[in-house]
Amino acid sequence: MAEQPPQQSMASRRQFMKTSAVAANIVAAPMIMAQSGGSDTVNVAVVGIHGRGRAHIQEFAKVPNTKIVALCDVDSRLFPEAVKTVQDLQGHRPDTVEDFRKLIERKDIHAVSIATPDYWHALQTIWACQAGKDVYVEKPVSFTIVEGRRMVEAARKYNRIVQTGLNRRSIPSVRDAVRFAHSGALGKIYRGRMELVKPRGSMGRRQEASVPDGGNWDLYLGPTPMKAFKVNQFHYGWHFFWDTSTTDVGNTGVHHFDVIRWAQNINTHPTEIYCTGGMFVHDSDQNVPNFQTGAFTYADGTVVDFEALNLLSPEPRATDILYADHGYIASSDNWKAVRGNWVFREGPDVTPDGIDRRASKAGFPRPQYEEITIPKSGETPQSHFANFIQCVRTRKVEDLRCDILEGHLSSTMAHLANISFRLKRALKFNPDTERFINDPEADAMLTRKYREPYSLPDRV
Repeated sequence: MAEQPPQQSMASRRQFMKTSAVAANIVAAPMIMAQSGGSDTVNVAVVGIHGRGRAHIQEFAKVPNTKIVALCDVDSRLFPEAVKTVQDLQGHRPDTVEDFRKLIERKDIHAVSIATPDYWHALQTIWACQAGKDVYVEKPVSFTIVEGRRMVEAARKYNRIVQTGLNRRSIPSVRDAVRFAHSGALGKIYRGRMELVKPRGSMGRRQEASVPDGGNWDLYLGPTPMKAFKVNQFHYGWHFFWDTSTTDVGNTGVHHFDVIRWAQNINTHPTEIYCTGGMFVHDSDQNVPNFQTGAFTYADGTVVDFEALNLLSPEPRATDILYADHGYIASSDNWKAVRGNWVFREGPDVTPDGIDRRASKAGFPRPQYEEITIPKSGETPQSHFANFIQCVRTRKVEDLRCDILEGHLSSTMAHLANISFRLKRALKFNPDTERFINDPEADAMLTRKYREPYSLPDRV
């Protein structure tokens, strides 16, 4: 049997009951907003403001009738600059809150935008849904496969709008390329490939140190094991350690897995997974790989393979490549579509003396390629954040560019790759049960051990 998430502490259960009780009152707020017309303001809180959260502030500030009313972070040193940014962009001073659990008690907040480390995404999303808030959550949506499924369950149970921050789905050129792929103009897409080269330097070796003034180390670590403070495990450094990281396959690669899966119309999990790689070159505290390569195979035979490299390398052919019957579609910065055909050797298939040359001719053709235009849809561009706010107003989950279920499917690809890497072997997976086939060792990695009181609920 797979290791099951531990039971919540009584304090944690009381918190969930409290938020669930008030949810009946809070849940109606966005519905009333939608009914009363588009001029009403959507109040948003941005959570995690050191890295990606700064972009969240910038983007929500652009969306009409959207007000950033609060900022939440465990490091109070970040507040002055972020507060000033909101003041400059929106003309008012947002509140600052350290503890997310206090934030979601506020009835005036309609939505939270989560840009915290990956290992916090699931708990904060679930707690927000229980408190009647809509959620924009960064990629990868989860730290484990079980977490992703619980997030989907919470969104559905509490009728929440939950957008995944896989924002390439809102880039016009990506949308045009996917439409073209779906059109079948190049035939069936039988293979997708990610070639990701993202050089990263050494994290170095650091000594244990005192937590800086203004930093709440306990809240920062949340569900992860308690450990001594090291500066290279704090802001952004959490990406490089297994307790807190989904590796760069989860951090960056999931963006590309998502587009590839979308373009191939893959709406399930793979059945076979293999990933290998390692940690090379740098002598540092980092313990996650800086090179991974592998492949996913789906029940219909479709393949997605990948390479993620953080070291020096030639530029890749393209970051995303879709291989089809009659050519390919690829992108590094700009998408292009190429149609190909075969030019075979001249001469008879069978010589006068009876030698059949068809196999030889088939084995040495000369391919010819012609770039073809990807039609533009002409649709009005809409940012991923504006799309989220639109759906907060209308309550139409189907209009989300990347609903939490899509985020779960794409994030699970990264989790499966990492499990295969850590076990150093190929795996077989049941997409329906979201468990491995006759593999208790792999099943034990579907979830993680949580540090109380930051526990994943058994039921949402």
